[in-house]
Amino acid sequence: MKYKIVYDSPGRLRLRCGGGTFSKNQESSLAGRLCDIDGVCSAEVSAINGGILLYYTGDIKETLLKTVTDIKVHDLTEQPLSSTQLIDEEFKRNFISIIRKRIIMKLFVPKFISVPLTVLRAVPFVKNGLNSLSSGRLNVDVLDAVSISAAILSGRHSTASSVMTLLNISALLEGYTKKKAKNALSDSLALNIDKVWKIENGQENYVPLADIKTGDVIRVRQGSMIPVDGSVSDGVAEVNEASMTGESLPQHKNGGMTVYAGTVIEEGSLDIVTTKLPDDSRIHNIIDLIENSEDLKSSLQTKAESFADRLVPISFLTSIGVYLFTGNITKALSVLMVDYSCAIKLSTPICVISAMREATNYDIMIKGGRFLENYAFADTILFDKTGTLTVSCPKLAKVVAFEGYSEDKILRISACLEEHFPHSVAKAIVRAAAEKNLEHAEEHAEVEYIVAHGIASKLNGKRVLIGSSHFIFDDENIPLTEEQNELRAKLGEKYSMIYLAIGGTLCGILCIEDPIRENANTVIKKLKEKGFSNITMITGDGENTAVNVCHELGIEHFYAKVLPEDKLNIVNRVKDEGHKVVMVGDGINDSPALAAADVSIAMKDASDIAREVADITLLESDLDRLVVLRDLSESMFKRIHKNYRFISLFNSGLILLGIAGVISPVSSALLHNLSTMGICLNSMKPFLSNPKEEEDAVLD
Repeated sequence: MKYKIVYDSPGRLRLRCGGGTFSKNQESSLAGRLCDIDGVCSAEVSAINGGILLYYTGDIKETLLKTVTDIKVHDLTEQPLSSTQLIDEEFKRNFISIIRKRIIMKLFVPKFISVPLTVLRAVPFVKNGLNSLSSGRLNVDVLDAVSISAAILSGRHSTASSVMTLLNISALLEGYTKKKAKNALSDSLALNIDKVWKIENGQENYVPLADIKTGDVIRVRQGSMIPVDGSVSDGVAEVNEASMTGESLPQHKNGGMTVYAGTVIEEGSLDIVTTKLPDDSRIHNIIDLIENSEDLKSSLQTKAESFADRLVPISFLTSIGVYLFTGNITKALSVLMVDYSCAIKLSTPICVISAMREATNYDIMIKGGRFLENYAFADTILFDKTGTLTVSCPKLAKVVAFEGYSEDKILRISACLEEHFPHSVAKAIVRAAAEKNLEHAEEHAEVEYIVAHGIASKLNGKRVLIGSSHFIFDDENIPLTEEQNELRAKLGEKYSMIYLAIGGTLCGILCIEDPIRENANTVIKKLKEKGFSNITMITGDGENTAVNVCHELGIEHFYAKVLPEDKLNIVNRVKDEGHKVVMVGDGINDSPALAAADVSIAMKDASDIAREVADITLLESDLDRLVVLRDLSESMFKRIHKNYRFISLFNSGLILLGIAGVISPVSSALLHNLSTMGICLNSMKPFLSNPKEEEDAVLD
């Protein structure tokens, strides 16, 4: 491939191969090849001019040049553009088209042609203005139509053309920002599964997921994500349904049971009859909700639009007053070319959408601007405990021993049996034994693993069993004493339990709990500093558990032994006291409370119902996103108010200069529209530093 060296400095090399050398779809392939060279830090390529920008370390310049020379364009693979790239390309194409048309019109089209073309371009703007008037609305569309019409009627066709060009660019920017935000949100929820194993006539065929139809049977094995909603036709498995129910322990699934897209098989294998395709799954419904979130505007955005429309009559009256007072149509037109409402109406929604888009960089999904606004001014935050303040990662909390066995003995035997299998609970038991330095040499016979039930073996001639209550008590009929049953019921209020039986007798109970989330106490402290004066924990656990968790996290208030309907009542009671309430939860039982709160937030591993109900979803499990969200929402409002101040001062200055005759209508229109463009571009800038720096700041 031929090239020309455009820039050459140590560590940075820019080459140009010429437009058309390679296609847009070959950019990724070319960049990938160059990045594979040892010492290359990054490679940026552009098909527009055949540009290649390389950042590298070491003395590899000659290697880079030789590699580029040896690359054959026809060897580069064609890779379809991603949805993000397509949106970017569409914006660039439309933006260049608008600018190109304006330059051609101004420099090369004679006046006898450009004038009628300008009038023709003005028709849609005038039509929108007339439609608004016919509906009884005196809004920005009317002002745009009058400004453009007045410029044309007064012979200022270039001014009218400039105004229309800038309005088109503003509309293009707003549409681009919205598309980028929605696309980023949708991509964050995508399953990203291309192919599945389809069962046909007893044979497995690896086919594209897009070819699967309702009623088709697919096979999903251990460690794989289920790509469709369906029912189990064959097989037994343990399925991690944390994304659906918030339960930390995997759920037993067999014939006839329902499974959902986005859940993961931890053990076993399932044949699943497809009942809902990916485009109709529950996860996809969330994406649809995002795509149709235009009715979820922030009240500030709605107020800005209303305020902008109310300013339009003032602009008209000011222009008429200037004409009546001075008799100078030029000065009156200068006033008419400037309005406060255009910048206000454009910049505010762009700020809101940009903030929503930026939130996705921090793995935060916001379903509407008004939720971001409510979060900025909330003073109360209510936390569910399990799965929210605690993690869905099993940990051995307690060992109970019976029949003369010691706790260490029970743990040693259990670890010896469980170490053969990669189950999350098994890992927790083995890890606990290792932490206590308990050696567990194999004394048992070969183990028999009953998928999704438990483990059976022999120890010193006695049958030994370890597993769930269903396996131990229902399948194996191990008896329980009244005392053991009472203890089991009491422990069940706080823990999930695994049972160990030897020789037909229950010998031990291993209590599993979810540990408190990392940095949860730091986050609670930061939230208090950010203005949350009331932080409360709500849990269905006993009071002792609640006290311990709150003490560790620095939470002053809690509600214990709470039922789902009680959570709803608590939210309503706090709201009635005049507080703006944020509810953070993850389970189905949290859904009523989430729906009632001013702002509801679901964790990454929340149940599907909770995620559908929630206004905001954290796509990562870190609670520090709550602090970032507060910073983001507050920064958004600071920028909106700063924009208001600038718009008021700058446009007032333009009007005064126009009345004084210092600037012409052409200059007035140009400066006004350029300032509007500048405000909109400023509104699209990041509100916070990069995600990594911001997360580090939260944890400092």
